[in-house]
Amino acid sequence: QVQLVESGGGLVQAGGSLRLSCAASGRTFSGYVMGWFRQAPGKERQFAAAIRWSDGTTYYADSVKGRFTISRDNAKNTVYLQMNRLKPEDTAVYYCAAVRRGTVVVSAQDYAYWGQGTQVTVSS
Repeated sequence: QVQLVESGGGLVQAGGSLRLSCAASGRTFSGYVMGWFRQAPGKERQFAAAIRWSDGTTYYADSVKGRFTISRDNAKNTVYLQMNRLKPEDTAVYYCAAVRRGTVVVSAQDYAYWGQGTQVTVSS
């Protein structure tokens, strides 16, 4: 059974940084794609970044490109989202997701497993 547990959210001022972590368990994730999504109040869940575990191929939404970096630590079975130069519009609940696929996907409906989410609030 796949389990994803996010941590690292919090309150930060605009221009600041946060690093989110997603501890993954229950599988060998070498054949998986891991994604980060976010959902602001009253809005749909939105893709932020994804990484193919096997070779580290990454993909980013235009809204976060150049500011966010997704990475993984094989030894710790953990995926990270380093978020720099944060903006108030980055405020949302951030979710980690996983799917067993060979290609990076960006649609939430393509992901099979989800964490419980962690709140990120960016003040102006």
